[in-house]
Amino acid sequence: MRYIVLIIITFVLSACSEEQQNKFSRLGVSWMEGDYKVSFYEGEHKKSWTVLDSKVTSESQKGYYYFWVKENGKKKYVQVPIERTIIEEI
Repeated sequence: MRYIVLIIITFVLSACSEEQQNKFSRLGVSWMEGDYKVSFYEGEHKKSWTVLDSKVTSESQKGYYYFWVKENGKKKYVQVPIERTIIEEI
C-alpha cells in the first residue's frame, strides 16, 4: 500500500508545473510584504536595514530571516537569525 501511495505522489508531482512544485516547496516558508525596519542584535552590536516595498521571508525550520536591501546603489542579500532579530513595520 505504501508503494502505491508513493507512486501516486510521484506521479502527481511530476505532472505539476514547475510553478506548482515551487509552491509546494514553499509551504514551510512565510513572508511579510511591505516596508520594514529589520534590526539584528548580538550583545552590544546592532545592525539595522530598511526593507522598502519588498518582503522579509522567514524559514522557521532553518531559523533565519532573509531579504534583499539596497546599499550604496547595489542590491544586497541579507540573512539573519530569527532569535536575535526584530522586525518593525514602517
